[in-house]
Amino acid sequence: MVALTSGSSNYPTRHELLQPQEELMECERKQQQFVIGIPREDYKGENRVCLAPQSVEFLVTNGHEILIETGAGLASNFTDKEFSDYGAIIVNTKEEVLQADVVLQMTPFSEAEIDMLRGNQLLISTLQCRNQCLETIQKLKQKRVTALALELMKDCDNHYPVVRSMSEIGGIASIMIAGEYLSKSHGGKGILLGGVTGISPTEIVILGAGTVAEYATRSALGLGASVKVFDSSLYRLRRLEDHLGHRVFTSIYHPQTFEKAMSTADVVIGAIRYDHDRPHFIVTEEMVQKMKKDSIIVDLNIDQGGCFETSMPTTHKRPVFDKFGVLHYCVPNIPSRVAKTATLAMSNICAPLLMNIAAQGGIHKYVKNNKGIRSGIYIYRGILTNRKLADHLGLMSKDIELLVAAM
Repeated sequence: MVALTSGSSNYPTRHELLQPQEELMECERKQQQFVIGIPREDYKGENRVCLAPQSVEFLVTNGHEILIETGAGLASNFTDKEFSDYGAIIVNTKEEVLQADVVLQMTPFSEAEIDMLRGNQLLISTLQCRNQCLETIQKLKQKRVTALALELMKDCDNHYPVVRSMSEIGGIASIMIAGEYLSKSHGGKGILLGGVTGISPTEIVILGAGTVAEYATRSALGLGASVKVFDSSLYRLRRLEDHLGHRVFTSIYHPQTFEKAMSTADVVIGAIRYDHDRPHFIVTEEMVQKMKKDSIIVDLNIDQGGCFETSMPTTHKRPVFDKFGVLHYCVPNIPSRVAKTATLAMSNICAPLLMNIAAQGGIHKYVKNNKGIRSGIYIYRGILTNRKLADHLGLMSKDIELLVAAM
């Protein structure tokens, strides 16, 4: 080092400024560490939990603290001891869990739960827009939370990972359910779902050609059943065949072809998702009357109003009813029937999501840098950002893209 003389300046000379300088590297973002709360689900029929014990271990190892309300995992066959062994802290009160930085649960937050929040938190749950009420949303806004709807969140491929994962489970489960209720032990006609040598295979009609229909079709074909798939879109029907890797019977809703298939079917599965609020029944009451006696209807769209005019919601405890000699299975939230598998599937989505949010330095930076997560945000820092929800409740909303651009 050259010592400065009395006549020297403390400022760099022009020559020194023109010399090559060391490159300035961006400082690494500091990973944020969260207290994450998992309350016990109070909604009847909801058996899933957002994080399995293995995911808890993954998060705890990376510096996060997990609070789990006692009994939260019992409906999914995960005990408090399992969660504790993997690093979770088991707490006795819901209020303590709801004080966490991030709170995850499957069902929307109730007014009583919102009252227990400390505010300025990240809430992750399903939204179920049709079931939301004005008072609940107003309270969330007052708490200035950021709320993420799992079913609206997109991934880097512009797909809905939670919807797809639960749809896969629902499609496979629907075939299992149909097989159970065709058997004599459940009061059915006593036939095997599928086909064996020398006997005509079971006929299954599937309405819709989305993810649910794809996995229902895969399961049915694997058992040897005869499957017919109907949809209003030729594009979706072609895409279904591409995903399956071989030809199946597909058709748009030609009245004569459709009604004939319905009249000979042993099982009809409704797997249509509506893009509008008002359901349009593909299968009328008259069509159900013409179905074979002791045939099975599985309505996977009952939470949106159903695909069948004769459908009405049932529960896991009383899942079926008889109408015109046709057994109807209309339980919302079929993935809860296989809650452990569904919980593991949810964990595979929620745990990496939390890690990514932490790595970005918090939800606000993550929202700014990730377009897919913005599609799932319906309240941002106390501001309602979901237009569909706002219209449903008669409220004003702001575009999250504009909010993020102003950050």
